[in-house]
Amino acid sequence: WATPRHRAELWGNLPLLLALLLFAAAVLARGRHWVEHLTTRLQAKSSARGREVWALVLSMGQILLPTLGVQALAFALQRSQLLGPMGERLTEFMAALGFTVFAAAWLGVRIFPKDDGPDLPLHMTQDQRAEGRVNATLLGVLVAFEALLNIAIDPVRATDAALSVLNYPVLVVAGLLLLRMGQLMGRQSRGANEATPPRDALIGLMGRGAIAVGVVGMLLATVGYVPAAKALVFPAILTLGLMGLLLILQKLIGDIYVMIMGTESAARDALTPVLISFALALATLPMLALIWGARTADLSEMWTRFREGFTVGEARLSPTDFLLFLVIFALGYGLTRLLQGVLRTSVLPKTSLDTGGRNAIVAGIGYVGIFLAALAAVTSTGLDLSSLAIVAGALSVGIGFGLQNIVSNFVSGIILLIERPVAEGDWIEVGGVQGRVRSISVRSTRIETFDRSDVIVPNADLISGRVTNWTGFNLTGRLIVPVGVAYGSDTRKVERLLTEIAEAQPMVVLNPPPTIIFMGFGADSLNFEIRVILRDINFTLSVRSEINHQIAACFAKEGIEIPFAQRDIWLRNPEALRAPRSAPSAPVPPEAAAPGLRMRDDETTTDDLNPAPEYLGDTPTKGD
Repeated sequence: WATPRHRAELWGNLPLLLALLLFAAAVLARGRHWVEHLTTRLQAKSSARGREVWALVLSMGQILLPTLGVQALAFALQRSQLLGPMGERLTEFMAALGFTVFAAAWLGVRIFPKDDGPDLPLHMTQDQRAEGRVNATLLGVLVAFEALLNIAIDPVRATDAALSVLNYPVLVVAGLLLLRMGQLMGRQSRGANEATPPRDALIGLMGRGAIAVGVVGMLLATVGYVPAAKALVFPAILTLGLMGLLLILQKLIGDIYVMIMGTESAARDALTPVLISFALALATLPMLALIWGARTADLSEMWTRFREGFTVGEARLSPTDFLLFLVIFALGYGLTRLLQGVLRTSVLPKTSLDTGGRNAIVAGIGYVGIFLAALAAVTSTGLDLSSLAIVAGALSVGIGFGLQNIVSNFVSGIILLIERPVAEGDWIEVGGVQGRVRSISVRSTRIETFDRSDVIVPNADLISGRVTNWTGFNLTGRLIVPVGVAYGSDTRKVERLLTEIAEAQPMVVLNPPPTIIFMGFGADSLNFEIRVILRDINFTLSVRSEINHQIAACFAKEGIEIPFAQRDIWLRNPEALRAPRSAPSAPVPPEAAAPGLRMRDDETTTDDLNPAPEYLGDTPTKGD
């Protein structure tokens, strides 16, 4: 201020400085509130599938906007020309220090959210989550303060005692916060058993590790081993932050996959987000090594050795080629699934194709996409497969015999998808099994019978066997209802009544008209058949039931009898049943009973089998 040149520059930059200071004050005071309000409004307008993704993306403004405010403040201080050498050095790192604090607060909000919901990263109460947010922010402040000490204090000019005194309170507070955070994280694995998810068990293990690091760090700092305590406490804090970021990214991958696929239940259980999450976990290993003191040169050397691979015979196998193969194939597979999802949910429903045609197109694109992805992966990595040609040729014969049924079913599945003699939703009959086709896969077709059981039919049976498709190409079908009337009924009248009943059914077509056929003379009845063509064969049972109801009502009204089976009983040797009435009652042995009659010794006697004469009538002769 005492230098005239600096005062002149200050007055010249005063409008800019005021603008920067106002911007910094507004952003630092209200920036987080603005971002939260904008996030809430966009979440209300966005679809349910992309709501979580947009919420996470917009919430990152809680880091970027305040960091811009700190950067504006630092720039204003630099342009004021009033800072000394130490102030100039601190303003160079103000944005980085602010970013550390704001990132820690953001991680706390995402890991310990304010609102309750079904997808909480950690299962805690609201009070515990509020404490977790405060602890996360304080840990970020401690990390920034420790970095500020390293910037502001020259380790050459400062003594070890001074550094220990300055760092001791920071280490004690950091140890206490780690202890409390470990206790909160340990609640995830409390009462763990075999059914506990591996993620919760890992979080609980990290919580116990945080408790141990916090206690040991405070003890080391108390007895004077401040550098050892710093080397233990602050890497542990950064490790917790990295694991929290990994947890958020894994959830983001699941939300993106749900948004792409459109079905949350199927996407949550899919393999692709699990593999991507596992790859992210592996990618954090080098960062963990750097946090805990590994040098970049050591990691570079390990990566070089890893890329060199190893030699098997004349072929050299490089892990990087294998990883590149997996990456390219995963990208191709992901694009294929993305294209399938777009076609299934957006494009094909707007066309005139039926459900079977849409499913066939989606499945065919899936097969072609997987083949092209594998071909692109092999081509891009430059894998030499010529050395495997002889082995593959030798194995192909054995594989051909061993997998001929699988290959046959696979080819049959391709034919089903192309020719489409059977499609999903058809009512078919194959091998004595009737039901609805629910899905056609590469190897087999799943049929749901009418008693709600699933039958898995190999695709080869649908191609080589006899298949009846009741609804595939035409919903019309014939219904036959048998009817029997008693002998002596007027057959012409019966025919007329049955015709009226058949023609009155709404599902029966009149061209061709219903047909009533006098089938013949049965043992107990005159047999007729009603033969009609239905508009929709799916209503067979309901139409049959309604026709039978109307037949019963009409015949009862017209006096037409529906007969039932009658049988005449003829007794052989009835004289054996007629015993002298003067004979004493005595049990009849089984061998003396009349042939064709079986008696029980404890119930049947001659008195039981000897009715009164008026019920027997005249005595039959031998010829009878």
